[in-house]
Amino acid sequence: MFNLFQAEFKRIWKEFIRYPVDAISGILVTSFFFYGMFFGAHYIAGPNIQFGDRLDTILAGYVLWTLVVFILQGIAMELQVEAQTGTLEQIFLSPFGTLNVLLIRAMANLTLYLVLIVGILLLTMILTGRYLHFSPLALLPLITVLLGAYGISLMMAGLTLLFKRIQQLSGLIQFALLFLLALPTETWNGSLPSIRLVLPMTVGSGVLRDLIARDRGLDFSLLAVAGLNGVVYFVLGAFLFLWAQRTAKRHAILNGY
Repeated sequence: MFNLFQAEFKRIWKEFIRYPVDAISGILVTSFFFYGMFFGAHYIAGPNIQFGDRLDTILAGYVLWTLVVFILQGIAMELQVEAQTGTLEQIFLSPFGTLNVLLIRAMANLTLYLVLIVGILLLTMILTGRYLHFSPLALLPLITVLLGAYGISLMMAGLTLLFKRIQQLSGLIQFALLFLLALPTETWNGSLPSIRLVLPMTVGSGVLRDLIARDRGLDFSLLAVAGLNGVVYFVLGAFLFLWAQRTAKRHAILNGY
């Protein structure tokens, strides 16, 4: 498996350095998009309005959403590209197993995504003058969010195997997740907090915001709920992907386009 990870990371790195303009442009566009929202909020509210930690929480949620979008586009989009180029069947003939190959590839992609996210975060903090508090404990809620993100990504990958083109659905899911991740759902009142527990990645993102935006301690009870939520979505995503794989093979549409 380590050799597979090395091979996938080498492939990803070569693609990255051959098309650096695309990656750098993505960082700049993502950062300036948030800066535009930040400037607009200040303009509408006026110079005397004090936002407190609200902008910090939105900044943390926005950067987290950006990372999740990278992950969601990863597996599904790569399968679609493989189908277009005619190399999809090579993945399914791998002795490592299709799901293992995709997960190892996702881990290799994640190492590069994290570098890009750090660049986006630093540039955004410099532009806005809002700085987050970082702690090693933040890795724990981040892992729960990543589990949920990869679960949804596997669901989308399964749909890609069956329907080949899901760009519009992918865009719809991304905007829905912007609402769930960028907004502080942990402040919901009434019956909404109970609904939040079953939504993907919302509990983990709330715990993460408390740590890095509000400088609060780690709530281990909420962390346990976030971990369970992430595991459930990851297992569900893997199950649906394997089902879609069997269905595509049974109907002989695996490499069709």
